Amino acid sequence: MWQEERFTRIRALLSAYSRVSTDRIVADLDVSRETVRRDLLELEALGELKRVHGGAVRVQDEPPIAERANTRIKYKRAIAKTAASLVSNGQTLFLDAGSTTAILAEALAALSGLTIITNSFDVALNMQRAGDDGRGNQVYVLGGALGARLPATFGDTTIAELHRYRADVALLSPVGVDANYGATSYDHQEAEVARAMVTNATQTFILADYSKIGLCSRISYCATARIDRLITNQKAEDSEAFAALQSRVSQITLA
Repeated sequence: MWQEERFTRIRALLSAYSRVSTDRIVADLDVSRETVRRDLLELEALGELKRVHGGAVRVQDEPPIAERANTRIKYKRAIAKTAASLVSNGQTLFLDAGSTTAILAEALAALSGLTIITNSFDVALNMQRAGDDGRGNQVYVLGGALGARLPATFGDTTIAELHRYRADVALLSPVGVDANYGATSYDHQEAEVARAMVTNATQTFILADYSKIGLCSRISYCATARIDRLITNQKAEDSEAFAALQSRVSQITLA
């Protein structure tokens, strides 16, 4: 059986069951465990699955923004409040597009003299709605192509504009954060924007509610060594993946 045919069969199994064991793949494909091991390694490198003990799981897709905006609100607000308390007046910040960063914008509006650089319309509008003109906060929305999944800009123009700026802190909300792969995203364009923000920021804060701890999506954009602070909920300590993250991330702040 050719490798691409095996890949197709493995993808089909993951699509049907989300999680499959190595034994199931060996039996279904009628190949050796070593062949399956090599195939899983390659598919993981392509971002199509995550290897786990005894098999593999499908990487997490991300629900639509309208759905995410109405889930775990209490936990996201706690994270946003904590993140805002770690920001100083007068700083320049990068915020990417996501439900948590949109909530963060409301909390940041209480500070003064901030320069917010974002590709997210929700972030910009929330800063405007919650802010007071007397505080002197400025918001810059990056140009680019309108995204299909989010009310935000993406693409080469967005990345080019990003590289014109330097920020004190990038505050980013991933699909998942994992000890081995760091902060990850499902969408290529979203990951490219987040990666550029990491590159051009002095510090990177990852905002991830407890449900994202230990999750790994398709594209890694910030290795654990580059995460200066992970802000999550106290409930994250219940996750088996928390201890591994704690050993690799510089600081973890529990909201």
